[in-house]
Amino acid sequence: MSFDTGDYGGVFSELISEKRLNPLDGGEENTAAKSALDALAVQSAFAGKTVVDEDMAQACISGMWLYHNFLDASHTISQSIHTATGSYWHGIMHRREPDFSNSKYWFGKVGNHPIFDDLCKAAARISGGVSGAPEFLTTQAHWDAFAYVDLCADALEGRSAHDVLCREIQLCEWELLFDYSYRKAVGE
Repeated sequence: MSFDTGDYGGVFSELISEKRLNPLDGGEENTAAKSALDALAVQSAFAGKTVVDEDMAQACISGMWLYHNFLDASHTISQSIHTATGSYWHGIMHRREPDFSNSKYWFGKVGNHPIFDDLCKAAARISGGVSGAPEFLTTQAHWDAFAYVDLCADALEGRSAHDVLCREIQLCEWELLFDYSYRKAVGE
């Protein structure tokens, strides 16, 4: 999948026009985006589109806060979305907190998410040329969210030199999940 920021309407496109290779932890809040994020509402963010799934629309907004490193705001939204996708956003937020056991709890609620196949292929592609990349990234047949949480923990805690690899996979994961959430929100 190629991620085209123009596919998501003007409000979202503006907020994702800058590609952000976010840190594996919470990072620094992107205060330059704060006023635009504060103004985010389903009605304005999806202007010109008919929202058919309010939970998925809220998932997009949660994801947008996460993209700009406002973990608490993202958490407030994602914890009220009682779907596999809401649990996924919730799991990512806790992985970045970092609260790895809580992240795994939420990934346990996700089950086999529809983006997992694409994420598995993307992770294999991204890690394919990386010297010493963990073997599971190139050999797994199904995405293992728990192994990825462990890999991120190892990178953050200095037991692995794969911080950049994990961040590149994390960005791809965000793009796939945001795209999925958006398309479900508008019934595509």
